[in-house]
Amino acid sequence: MIQEIINRHKRMRTENYLRQMCQHQYAFVGMGQHSLTNLYPVLHYLGVPLKYICVTSERKAQLIERKFPGVKATTSLDTILKDETVKGIFVSASPSSHFSIASQILRCGKSLFIEKPPCQTLEELDLLIDLQQLYGSPVAMVGLQKRYAPAVQLLKKRLGKSHLVSYDLHYLTGAYPEGDVLLDLYIHPLDLVCFLFGKPDILVCRKVAKDSYLLMLQHPHVVGTLELSTSCTWIAAEETLKVCTKSGIYHLSQMEELTFSPTSSTAFGIPVEKLHTHHETKEILCQRNNFTPILANNQIYSQGYFNETEAFVNAVEGRNHAITTDIKTIRETYQLISENPMAH
Repeated sequence: MIQEIINRHKRMRTENYLRQMCQHQYAFVGMGQHSLTNLYPVLHYLGVPLKYICVTSERKAQLIERKFPGVKATTSLDTILKDETVKGIFVSASPSSHFSIASQILRCGKSLFIEKPPCQTLEELDLLIDLQQLYGSPVAMVGLQKRYAPAVQLLKKRLGKSHLVSYDLHYLTGAYPEGDVLLDLYIHPLDLVCFLFGKPDILVCRKVAKDSYLLMLQHPHVVGTLELSTSCTWIAAEETLKVCTKSGIYHLSQMEELTFSPTSSTAFGIPVEKLHTHHETKEILCQRNNFTPILANNQIYSQGYFNETEAFVNAVEGRNHAITTDIKTIRETYQLISENPMAH
C-alpha cells in the first residue's frame, strides 16, 4: 500500500513535468561561459525550444550546429528579429553590446531577457524603458538572479513584517581585471539592498583600496553599511548579509543559508541571558542540502538562475509567474549607481 502511494506520487510528479510544454519559439544571443554554465542547462531542463543561437563568429556558428542538433546558428541578429515565430529572446553577450541589442529587440516588440548589466548608464536604462512601452514588448526582464534566490525571497517576506534596525553586507572577491567592477560585480549587492529595503540615499562612500569601498546607505526604514572589495580572494569569496530587527537577527550567507536568531528576553530591563546559563537559539529558515542531488539543492536553483529563467519563460507563455526584475524595477539600482562616487 505504501509503495503504491510512493509510486503514484513519483509518476504524477514526472507526468506534471512532461506536461509543461512551450508553445512559442525562442532565441539566444551569446554563448559565453556564464550562459553555458547557468542558463543553457535550465533551458534544457524546462524544454524551451531554441530555434536560433546568435554569435559573432562564423566558426563558432558551425560548431554550435554540430553541438546542438536542430538549432540554427547565425551571426545575424536581423534574421532572428524578422522571424515572427520567435517570441522570446535571451541575451547574454558582451556587456558593452547589451544596450544596442536590447534596443533592437524591444523595437521589434519581442519579449526580452537580458543579462546584467542591460546598459551602462541610467539614461540608457530610461531609453530601454521607453522602448518597451512604445513598442509594446510583453516582457523586458533583467538577469539579476539574486532577487529570485529562494533565501532572498523568504527574507524579503519576513522583513516585510519586521521592525528594521540596521543591516551589514559584505561582498568580497578577488581581483577583477576583465571587466567593469561596478556594473559586472557590485551591481549585485547594490541591487539586493534596493530590492530588500527600498530606495537608498548615499550617506557615506569611502574608497579604502583599489576597487574596494565602504558605504553607508539610508533607506526609508533602515540604515545599512556595505563593504565591497576585490582585494580578497575568489577561492573564499564572501557574500553575507546581517539584518538586525527588534525581534532578532537574520543572517544570509552566500545565498545558501538563511538563519534567524531571536533577541534575548529581559527581566526589569536586564537581559535574561546575563542572569543564568543561556544557550543560543538559531532557527534555520533555508539551507541548501549538499547530500540530496535534487533540483532544490542545485546551486543553479539556490542562486536564483533557475527561478529567473522559468519566470521569463512562464511570462512569455502566458502563465502566472512573478517578474521581480522587470526593467522598470531596477531603476533605483541604476540611480544608486549613477549617484555613487564609485562610478566616477
